Amino acid sequence: MLSYRGNPYSGGQGVYIYYLSRELRNLGHEVHVVSGPPYPELVDGIKLHKMESLMLYDRKHSFAEILPKINSPLKFYELVAGLLGSFSEPLTFSIRAYGSLKSRLMDEKFDIIHDNQCLGYGLLLMKNLNIPVLATIHHPVHIDRQIEISQTKNLWKKFLLTRWFSFIGMQNRVSRRLERVITVSHKSAEDIHRFYGVSQDALRVVYNGVDIDYFLADGNVVKEPNSLIMVSSGSGYFKGVPNLLDALCLLKNEVKLKLTIIGANDTQNKVVKMVREHDLEDIVSFTGKIEKEELVRRYCAAEIAIVPSVYEGFGFPAAEAMACKLPVIATRAGALPEVVGEDGEAGILVPLGEPAMLANAIKRLLGDEALRRKMGEAGRKRMESNFSWNTAARKTVEVYKELVGC
Repeated sequence: MLSYRGNPYSGGQGVYIYYLSRELRNLGHEVHVVSGPPYPELVDGIKLHKMESLMLYDRKHSFAEILPKINSPLKFYELVAGLLGSFSEPLTFSIRAYGSLKSRLMDEKFDIIHDNQCLGYGLLLMKNLNIPVLATIHHPVHIDRQIEISQTKNLWKKFLLTRWFSFIGMQNRVSRRLERVITVSHKSAEDIHRFYGVSQDALRVVYNGVDIDYFLADGNVVKEPNSLIMVSSGSGYFKGVPNLLDALCLLKNEVKLKLTIIGANDTQNKVVKMVREHDLEDIVSFTGKIEKEELVRRYCAAEIAIVPSVYEGFGFPAAEAMACKLPVIATRAGALPEVVGEDGEAGILVPLGEPAMLANAIKRLLGDEALRRKMGEAGRKRMESNFSWNTAARKTVEVYKELVGC
């Protein structure tokens, strides 16, 4: 399994690597993970092969610290591309991973190479190793680009964003040349076909799972009245923060609310500014990055989980909240209807960009404790029935078997 960034705090891709590799191992498969930094957390029995990186996008490293490390053409390219505003990690990681597989790791006799949304040119080189190569695409990055650019008024910043997302052209070309592409929802499959041009014959949908043994309701945690929770690992715009803040403005004079936003991201200052502009500083609080144990406790202490995203390829925050018996209010965006359910049993779906409808849904749920409990129970059952990592691993193995001819 390949992942150019593997840490769980790198977003859903890190969660995917941890759980899928664990469940593949539990099914009796030998699993190796090749990853760039920040490196993944893995269970015992899985071998980690660490690829180096200049870590240009880690603000802890200064240019003076990076410059002495430039001792190869690939590192020189990585530096120059970064200075020119491009995101070079997918390409440089894939080339390094190819070199490692070709030389040091070939004695392992791998049956499958499974990429986790790197989609660098190195994957095409790996096809020459006579090992089947497939990739998981969680959702098309084209959508991230559209949203980021649409929210930027400054022409220079638009140009910089275009430079940053220039790796998408590479991903288009690589993904179309893979025999199989796994994705995590039917909505993502539809969008991958539309944006990447991957043929429908090559696409396979395998839902993500949720750790139902870890994300559990804890009756010993006291619910905080009128409390809302939102978990965000990405851009405030992409995760729908402006729409949620508009909804809170409509409610703040009617109900004494508290919203907790979980997670650190590179636009945190922008989100804080939005809160200040909406005059919601007494309602909204931020935790920054927290450990998983604390996340479960926060879910259990809240009364409602809000997932107002503009797009989700799957939607881990919704799944985790439902596993903790927390009712969910989510937008009809991306795959969220597939996770939450269209029947209204486990949560409420509201149209995107309709803060009044979001506000009404919040008000309705806060005012009906019995409905919150009923939805929480239904959400837990939905996760247990439809979204387990063991099922995800078994269905992934079925895709592997298609390629190796078993």
